[in-house]
Amino acid sequence: MLIGLGIHAALQLSVGAVPDTTTNQVQINTVTLALSPLEVERFVTVPLEIALSSLTRKEEIRSLSKFGLSQVTVIFDDQTDIYWARQQVLERLLEAKEILPEGAQHRMAPISTGLGEIFQFTVEANGLWKKPLQLN
Repeated sequence: MLIGLGIHAALQLSVGAVPDTTTNQVQINTVTLALSPLEVERFVTVPLEIALSSLTRKEEIRSLSKFGLSQVTVIFDDQTDIYWARQQVLERLLEAKEILPEGAQHRMAPISTGLGEIFQFTVEANGLWKKPLQLN
């Protein structure tokens, strides 16, 4: 009877192959042409971090500054609705647009997770390798 209950319980479990442990995050990518990493950090990344620093339910802000690119990632707590978080970030970005350098274009990255970005595919050859390829 115990084995039967164990099998029944095992069949009722919802099992995923790989659980998604990624945090709720919103990523802002800002392109600024002809600025060095130091200038991107000073004129783009830091003002965006300051504008986003008072968001509610925010746990952490991470950033990366490269030649002509600023990437700011805002991490929210696990109970936060991602669409609500994106709306809050968008409102702050609209306010911060005036303090960014002329020509700076910021965009929010699409909703994705680390596991959602994995692309799986197979390559199949339907007899292609059995016959020599003929070019006309």
